[in-house]
Amino acid sequence: MTDKPKIVIVGGGFGGLAAIKELKGVDAAITLIDRRNHHLFQPLLYQVATTSLGPSEIAWPIRQLVHRRQEVTTLLGSVAAVDPAAKVVRLDNGTAVPFDYLILATGAQHAYFGQDDWEPHAPGLKTLEDATAMRRRLLLAFERAELEADPERRKALLTFVIIGAGPTGVELAGAIIELARITLRDDFRNIQPEEARVVLIEAGPRVLANFKPEMSTYAEKALGELGVEVLLNTPVTSVHADGVTFATGAIAAETIIWAAGVLASPAARWLGVEADRAGRVKVNPDLSVPGHPSIFAVGDTVTAVMPDGKPVPGIGDAAKQGGRHAAKVIKARLRGEAAELPFHYRHLGDIATIGRSRALIDFGWLRLTGWIGWWTWGLAHIYFLIGLKNRIFIALNWLWIYLTGYRSARLITQDTPTSAVPSADPARAGTADRQPPDSKAA
Repeated sequence: MTDKPKIVIVGGGFGGLAAIKELKGVDAAITLIDRRNHHLFQPLLYQVATTSLGPSEIAWPIRQLVHRRQEVTTLLGSVAAVDPAAKVVRLDNGTAVPFDYLILATGAQHAYFGQDDWEPHAPGLKTLEDATAMRRRLLLAFERAELEADPERRKALLTFVIIGAGPTGVELAGAIIELARITLRDDFRNIQPEEARVVLIEAGPRVLANFKPEMSTYAEKALGELGVEVLLNTPVTSVHADGVTFATGAIAAETIIWAAGVLASPAARWLGVEADRAGRVKVNPDLSVPGHPSIFAVGDTVTAVMPDGKPVPGIGDAAKQGGRHAAKVIKARLRGEAAELPFHYRHLGDIATIGRSRALIDFGWLRLTGWIGWWTWGLAHIYFLIGLKNRIFIALNWLWIYLTGYRSARLITQDTPTSAVPSADPARAGTADRQPPDSKAA
């Protein structure tokens, strides 16, 4: 294999796996590097956080996905640096991985717009660890409220604030309010979970800003009908242990979730190339990195534009299309072809769900809302899942939730639950230490 062209792909997400699929049959040695051993279906990550699904239902071991591809070697590790001149990827354990062609599909992380001190109080949602930590916070809030004697502190415990009204924020808001008002309604004795307050805060003038205005209007109305409070044109000025502050007031809340922005991986810094304000690499039309024709970047790692001048959205399908295109360019280069192959992103549509019976579907030629949109949303996601077993299981699980409202994945993990609840001693009621930020992996 050492005499064959070496193709290294960093990232086992949508873009990386799409590139590997496109490279099938190419006479090359392919190495896939990822710091986690699993591929994650990120669009359903919020359902793990809100107890609808378990982690193993939306993630699959990378080795299992490529085990039939003998030309693919999988390495578990974190990239520390890329040496474009020597054509070597260096891992944090000192391993050097040589390449002839490199595809960076390294995704993005949370961005706090220069306020990194907000992160411990308002975690985001990008990984399985984030999702299980968030699930723990949500469920512990109700457990702590059940033992809390102080009415004001109990109110804060039952207040959930989500910052950012994009698809993730909207979907989280709908799921959390239904978790409280339907799933947990009869499970407690000292509190009424249905009295939980869910607040969605957006700095801009409407929710789901990337959707058509009429779809945003529908989403805001649907959230209101569920009981979610939506605050628009409300930039947050402070996030702290006791809640959030904005220009016109403040909200006391024990659980705050960040869904307002992302920052690209350090790929631009590894290569020493130009990036935009979010750290995304500015690429050539064929997705190669300027000055480095054998290095490509795709997905959330890059900033690219559609033919109409609008930016390519940071969604899974864009990463898939980018990964496939980068692989096609590499195949052309291996055949000795030098023609330009510009990337043309095809936007298939926008989708988002609001609770268990409402969704928005905008395919351009077709727009759906309500329960019809919800079923269409579900079918679209099931189609893109990996494996027949997962498709059947998740379809049945969603049907059960749709009919009963019952969510089964309500396990509090990662720590001893009693360490995070107030003491039952009346002398200490309302004065228990607060739970430190979640940081452990599931």
